[in-house]
Amino acid sequence: MMQHWILLPPEQVPMRWREAFPEGRAVEAVALGDALDGGCQVWIPIQLPDWEQQVARLSASGAVVCVLTLNPDSREALQALSAGARGYAHLLSPPDLLKQVSLVVEHQGIWMGSELLSRVVRVSFQSLGGRDGVQSESLDQLTERERAVALAVAEGHSNKEVARQLDITPRTVKAHLGAIFRKLEVRDRMQLVLMLSRETSPSVLPN
Repeated sequence: MMQHWILLPPEQVPMRWREAFPEGRAVEAVALGDALDGGCQVWIPIQLPDWEQQVARLSASGAVVCVLTLNPDSREALQALSAGARGYAHLLSPPDLLKQVSLVVEHQGIWMGSELLSRVVRVSFQSLGGRDGVQSESLDQLTERERAVALAVAEGHSNKEVARQLDITPRTVKAHLGAIFRKLEVRDRMQLVLMLSRETSPSVLPN
């Protein structure tokens, strides 16, 4: 069973987090050692002065780390991912949403909400060279339409925006995206960016 920890004093833990994870435990950062594993999720509030170091330390120890913030921001989200976090959500998210975040990151996905994720994907793709830095070998595995979808998604466009650009339906975009993920053996948009830009820099963000 997945264990949930939040790095806050018990009296500061949001009620919504407690409702989402009634068996979860609040703990000071110094009390949570490095002997963790993939069966443990640690939720780290951005208000901790050394939150990035804690994310890096705990993710390196094997924990699945999620960062919680009161002011979601694409640059901050990118910092969290770069440090090793797999989730980035509002500190006061409703219990059902927190459970959804937990489920996604537990299965090796990345969570930060679709609009924010699109912005982070766009920033990441641009920092890796954009279309000029794309690895041609990856695109060679795709059909012409799949290549167009892959590049548009990597540039941070939503499925609806891609559909408008290519004059197809969002359902068709989703189908193409599924085929792209299977062919390139990636799980999500962020991994797609890394795959397309592998020759430029494979280690800017975690896998």
